[in-house]
Amino acid sequence: MLLDLPRAPLQPLRLSWLAEAGIEAAILRLDLIDPLISGNKSFKLQYHLLAARAAGCRGLISLGGAHSNHLHALAAAGERLGLRTVGLLRGHAQVTPTVTDLQRWGMELHWLGYEGYRQRHREDFWAPWQARYPDLLPVPEGGGGLLGAKGCAALRAQVQAQLADIGWDDFEAWWLAVGTGTTLAGLVLAEGGQRRVYGALAVGPGHGVIEQVNALCGERGHTLLDASRGGFAKTDSALLAFMRDCEAEAGAPLEPVYTAKALWALREAATAGVLAAGSRVVFVHTGGLQGWRAAP
Repeated sequence: MLLDLPRAPLQPLRLSWLAEAGIEAAILRLDLIDPLISGNKSFKLQYHLLAARAAGCRGLISLGGAHSNHLHALAAAGERLGLRTVGLLRGHAQVTPTVTDLQRWGMELHWLGYEGYRQRHREDFWAPWQARYPDLLPVPEGGGGLLGAKGCAALRAQVQAQLADIGWDDFEAWWLAVGTGTTLAGLVLAEGGQRRVYGALAVGPGHGVIEQVNALCGERGHTLLDASRGGFAKTDSALLAFMRDCEAEAGAPLEPVYTAKALWALREAATAGVLAAGSRVVFVHTGGLQGWRAAP
């Protein structure tokens, strides 16, 4: 693999509300594998990078926002591997910690405005950009698509190799936040129906993520739950207080866009009996901490 990163550690996840529900949990700390190419983004990028090399491309071009974890990882990978990177950004030019990093690592930025960014799902969206950058491989938003899912399928083997380290012989389910749905789709494909994969939607159900997931891995083997709390990146005082309590109790840093909302949804499921007492579940910490740097 082009990104030769260490294995993400699997650790016990000890939270009082999980214990009260009789559920054992472990957390896969994707946030610890690399300080710059962090979280699930490194797995999503692996096969896109290999595809670029196989096609003889000089680099990659992709999309994201001013706090995009995907563009952050892509720019860092490009700088590390000597590849050219171009980012197409939502909205108008602004300065954020993420944007500063992108520029520092040599990513060429184009701000599309909001209407221009909404055109990204059109069939002809990529044509002018491919004409302008014929030697760059287009990568879907968030590092998605089948290549991204294929990279995320490797998470199953990483967990399997560490079960004995935490005293487990098996587990019943996966639990993770869902942005584009690529990581969830990769796990569903890797599991082949053996274990259920629960996804907490960070975006509302009307944004096409459910359709994207079903197109990648079919409609079986997973359950999607709306955890967006009013919209993507929407936060509130209850969520932030819950996040801080979980951080203190579990000893792991979180952020409110993905991981905290996924844990909130897990607590609701545990309370409602969606996961039976005695179940073992692996919670995937998908990273995203760098995007939280701009928060007040």
